[in-house]
Amino acid sequence: MTRPAEEIILDVRGLKMHFPMGRKGTVYAVNGIDFQIRRGETLGLVGESGCGKSTTARAVAQLHRPTAGEVLLKGRDLTKLEGHDLIAARKDMQMVFQDPYASLNPRMTSGDIIAEPLKIYNTRGILRMTRKEMDQRVEQLMERVGLSRSFKNRFPHEYSGGQRQRIGIARALALQPELVLCDEPVSALDVSIQAQILNLFKDLQEEFGLTYLFIAHDLAVVEYISTRVAVMYLGTIAELSDSADLYKNPLHPYTQALLSAAPIPDPKVEAVRKRIILGGDVPSPDRVQPGCPFHDRCWKRMDCCRNQVPRLRDAAPGHQVACFLYHDPE
Repeated sequence: MTRPAEEIILDVRGLKMHFPMGRKGTVYAVNGIDFQIRRGETLGLVGESGCGKSTTARAVAQLHRPTAGEVLLKGRDLTKLEGHDLIAARKDMQMVFQDPYASLNPRMTSGDIIAEPLKIYNTRGILRMTRKEMDQRVEQLMERVGLSRSFKNRFPHEYSGGQRQRIGIARALALQPELVLCDEPVSALDVSIQAQILNLFKDLQEEFGLTYLFIAHDLAVVEYISTRVAVMYLGTIAELSDSADLYKNPLHPYTQALLSAAPIPDPKVEAVRKRIILGGDVPSPDRVQPGCPFHDRCWKRMDCCRNQVPRLRDAAPGHQVACFLYHDPE
């Protein structure tokens, strides 16, 4: 069922992110992707290392200015905004970074780290908060993410990894955004702490009506937290579907191989399950090969896969796949 257009909070169209490397050529990190995120849902973005997931998030946030494409946040194209207008529009979209050790300034207290976005937007006149109101907001956020307000004068090195990530989450929520970009926010944490942080994300989403773009390479994490899942391969989206449908009925050969590699916590099922072992290596992103990006490693490839690029199309209601097994070449 198609949802009303007004429910779409983020609309990414033809996004490309290329990095010129001088005489070494160009790295085609993201090579023309399209997706939408509806208000209140979690879109999981999954794929192996180097496929372009984190670059996609940074390009959406305009931390990297995209080479091409549009990034519409609540209908406004961020790629066409500059300076104050971009900063004002970005208030509704914040980011939680992967490394809780590198993403916090070691010379700032946790209270100052969480308050920093408030101070920046106050200085620019976008917010109007007194110092007391900012202090209250910081203390409320610290308690909401599971930290004592009495810790606000501590420095990052005085916290554990999980506690540091809670500071990063509180900082992202300081401006009361509608969309939060989560760039592998649990990959650097112990498994037991991962579960706590994932449950915190879910609770915050329900409480504040948040929308997430959630990036991870752990398939179990993505399945647990996502409403829909997009599978990336070599800077493109291979498949996009509701989470339950994708894990139950993967269509793209790459998705099938990816899911076959994920362990299942049932020894009987695991013992008889067939693994799909891909041949060859992931092609280098410093060149654009003709045809389907996956055709060199695909055991189901056809002649058309070598010279034509499949587009992401509906293979079933709400289930899109970029593969000629499900639609004819143009």
